[in-house]
Order: sequence, then C-alpha cells, then structure tokens
Amino acid sequence: MAKNEKEIEIIIEGKEWEESLDKAFNKANKNVKIDGFRPGKAPKEVFIKKYGKASLYMDAADIAADAAYKKLLKDYAEDVKELVARPDIALKDVNDEKIVFLFTLTMRPEVKLGKYKGLGVKKDEVKAEEKEIEDSINQMRERYAEDVIKEGAIANGDIAVIDFEGFADGKAFDGGKGENYSLKIGSGTFIPGFEEQLIGLKSGDKKDVEVTFPKDYHAENLKGKKATFKVTIHEVKEVKVPDLDKEFFEDLGMEGINTKEELEAQISENILARKEMEAENKYLDELLDTAAKNVEVDIPEVMIQEELDRMIQQYSDHLKMQGITIEQFYKLTNSDENALKDQMRPEAIKRITYRLMLEEIAKKEKIEIDDKEAKEEAKKLAEKYQMKEDEFLSAFGGLDIVKYDMKMRKAMEILKK
Repeated sequence: MAKNEKEIEIIIEGKEWEESLDKAFNKANKNVKIDGFRPGKAPKEVFIKKYGKASLYMDAADIAADAAYKKLLKDYAEDVKELVARPDIALKDVNDEKIVFLFTLTMRPEVKLGKYKGLGVKKDEVKAEEKEIEDSINQMRERYAEDVIKEGAIANGDIAVIDFEGFADGKAFDGGKGENYSLKIGSGTFIPGFEEQLIGLKSGDKKDVEVTFPKDYHAENLKGKKATFKVTIHEVKEVKVPDLDKEFFEDLGMEGINTKEELEAQISENILARKEMEAENKYLDELLDTAAKNVEVDIPEVMIQEELDRMIQQYSDHLKMQGITIEQFYKLTNSDENALKDQMRPEAIKRITYRLMLEEIAKKEKIEIDDKEAKEEAKKLAEKYQMKEDEFLSAFGGLDIVKYDMKMRKAMEILKK
C-alpha cells in the first residue's frame, strides 16, 4: 500500500445483501428463457436451481456498491474529510450471505510547514512614467490618424501608392508584381533597400529600384539574387495625426476628458492600475514560492493526475475560444496528451503544493469562516457579477466553496504579514 493510502473493508450482509440479490434476479430474469415460464415470470427458486445464485453476484455487487459507499461516508466520516480523491473500490469477497468491498482511500498528505511569516519579500513600487503617458497618447492619436494626399516628395512615414514589377536575370518572377499597392515607407514591408529608394520621388515619377534578395529569402530561386523593380508612383499620402483639440476629444468620447491634462491624468491612472495589478500578482507569486521552498510534503500521484486533468481541460477550453480543438493542437505540435501532461507536471505540483500549504496555514492559524461571513461575501460577489445570489452560488459551487476561497485568501494575508 502506497504512502498516504488507507484501506477500509465495508461488508454488506443479511437483509441488505439479500435485497441486492433480489434486484439482480429481477434484472436477470427478464433476459433468460426457462421452459414453462414467460420471460421475467420464473420464480426465483427455479431460476437459482437452473443458473445458481452465484450467477447474480456481479449484478448484485454493482447494486450493493452504492450502499457500501454510503456506509463508508457515514461510518468513516472523519477519514472521508481527509480524502483527496474518490476512493478506489475492489471486490474482496462474495458469497450467499455477504459481500465484502475493499476501499482504498488516498488521504491528504502530511504537510510540514517551515517559515511562512516575515519572508522578506517586498512588493515593487509602481509609477507612471512621463514617456509611457506620452506614448499612450501618441498611440491614441495614431488610431484617429487620416491619410491625406500630399503634393510634395515622398518622405519617411508617408504612404506611396505604386505599381511595381520585379525582374531577376532580365526575367519577371512570380509574386513580383503589384498594382495600386499602398506601401508605408519605413515599415520594412518590402525587401531591404527598396523603400528607402522611393524617398524623394513624387506622384507620376518612375524609377528602377535595384535590390538584392536576402540569403534566407523564402523563395529558393531568389535567395541572394540581384533584382530590378520597375516602379511607378501614382499617389503620395501623408499620415495626418490629429492635434489634441476639441474635435479630437469629441471623437475620443471619454467621459469627463476635454483637455490634454485630463487625458494625461486618466492615462496615468490606467497605467498605475495595470502596474499595481502586475506588481501584486508578482508579489503573491514570490510569497508563495518563497514559503513553499520551506514546505515538506509528499504529494500522492492521484492528486497530481487529477490536477493535470483539470489543467488539460482548462487548456482545451482556452483553445476552443481560439477555434482550435485539443486534437488539432496535438496534430499541429506532433504531440499527445501524455506529452502535454509531462510539460504541465511541474506547474501541477507547484499548484498543489501552494494549495496544501495555504490549507495547513489556515489550520495552524485557526482560520474559520462561518455561514454569515460566507453569505455576505456571496452577496457582494453576486452584485459584482450582476447575478442573483442563488444563481451565483450555483455557478460558483455552493457556500462551502465560498468559505474555502475566503479561507485561502485569509491564509494569503498571513503570508503578507
């Protein structure tokens, strides 16, 4: 028997076992032919004389297993509280008088806490830099930018509407031709050296652009080759970025934002909120990681496998949101479920360790959540997610899950202190 496992025998006998055998007989009797009786009408004594009572054992065992499980939950309630997985059940003995089931319980492993207070982990201080605010405003302005016809020469950042055709060794090559193509100069869309040679040209100009294809170019026949592109400029456009004026703020449509200063203040607040959340998550991860290094625990394999199954399901759901099935993912990555589980295993062990550690801290610090506290929390969360309280509890998993979640958060607060 593996570590953290416990075996318990449950016996179903007497009247209870006889009732299971009767149910098994009623089921079997419908599917057998006995001379002189219609299907399902043969007396039990006749059936047993022909087929033997032992023929009912397996079906009766299936029926009695539920009663045995209920008996386990009732008679061994304290042990059941420490379960970390559904018990395995095996048939140990069966005869006319009784049936004996052997339950193998995987118990919560012993967790030895090390130092978990005063860990010396500091939370990063955050601030919104002026450049971040400026960059954010510039990105907003660029989203509202317009392309307007330009009379002058092409400059870096302009858009040139061009016809082009490429030739290598004096011959046109596949994929080297385009008409009325809008090329942003400086975008690096074309072969290195192409865009720079258009700077200074005007609408109506023509030019032969000389380039050399990169040695790692995707087309085998063009790798490292010199080529000439015949280019005609049809139109030149410049990107007109809006000023921070009344019209821009109206287009922006942000409530209470009518000036540059108000926009800067709002963006600063947004940046701080994002950075604060990132700093908090990093801080909590470092706290958990530091405390977990001081923990001793032997995690049962069944716990790891159950966590891996949950993680695979979560990953599968995530892929579905992107329009990919887990089977397609395995095919694309030339892997399978076992390979993905091997990859996820360290993370699964880490998650379980954190969970067991927080549970042990809650136990040691005597953290308890009563029904009143849990109901108040459920009410707040239901309001936050704009749900009815009973609907929220149903979706969340019930009041016990709310209690557990609150207990874990209070254990985290102990780590913070």
